[in-house]
Amino acid sequence: MLIKVFGSAVFGVEATTITVEVNMDKGIGYHLVGLPDNAIKESSYRIAAALKNNGYTMPGKKITINMAPADLRKEGSAYDLTLAIGILVASDQIKATEIDRYIIMGELSLDGSLQSINGALSIAIKAKEEGYKGFFLPKQNVKEAAIVAGLDVYGVENVQEVIDFFEEKGTLEPTIIDTRAEFYKTLDFPEFDFSDVRGQESIKRCMEIAAAGGHNIILIGPPGAGKTMLAKRLPSILPPMTLREALETTKIHSVAGKLKEVGLMNQRPFRSPHHTISNVIVVKLVV
Repeated sequence: MLIKVFGSAVFGVEATTITVEVNMDKGIGYHLVGLPDNAIKESSYRIAAALKNNGYTMPGKKITINMAPADLRKEGSAYDLTLAIGILVASDQIKATEIDRYIIMGELSLDGSLQSINGALSIAIKAKEEGYKGFFLPKQNVKEAAIVAGLDVYGVENVQEVIDFFEEKGTLEPTIIDTRAEFYKTLDFPEFDFSDVRGQESIKRCMEIAAAGGHNIILIGPPGAGKTMLAKRLPSILPPMTLREALETTKIHSVAGKLKEVGLMNQRPFRSPHHTISNVIVVKLVV
């Protein structure tokens, strides 16, 4: 029996839909093709343990899985849930008539619980563009993905919740976030406020001029003089981000895995690399 399940790969800050074809046939063996990396090849062990610990089995048949397009390199452990659901459906252990209308992503633990993934926002944007109905992903990433309107985003904690959804047994509901309300909620409450600084009037005036004119500024002084403290508070006197800028910034941080259950970023980011950092890492931090 052949089943197609859909996941997504992130290249840069853009996502590409991946079709996971699971074919069940007579014989014995597990064959995974389509340029998967080692993290994906090892998924069979995580999947087998997760299914067993939730009352299902890894079929003792010949399982062939193709991740198309086969000429794109697939990386990371976020395809565990995609592969697991595909195996369950292909082996007739569960019924999922509308599985082709959803993107499914998530890293499995051995008990069937899900670990967070990177690039959830980019994947959700691509899923909406291509007309998918919904997106299943770990609960830790649901806030960033739910920013995308017009897509049912389901945050799940365990593989069993996805199974119950397709078999119409569970009560899983999509997460809904008002993007504009989320954007304006803490817009005027920065974590580090320029008004916290006492004294330092001359340097504060210089930084205000630099912020107003969009100029570069270099701070020179001994350790403990307050250079980092002042620089960290500079974003609070910059013009607030537009909603478009906030979405782009959130997308970049989502791919880098630095959102930490935050929904939409509405504060301008600040990075503080060490002065011995290499040029390559500086470019990586900025981009």
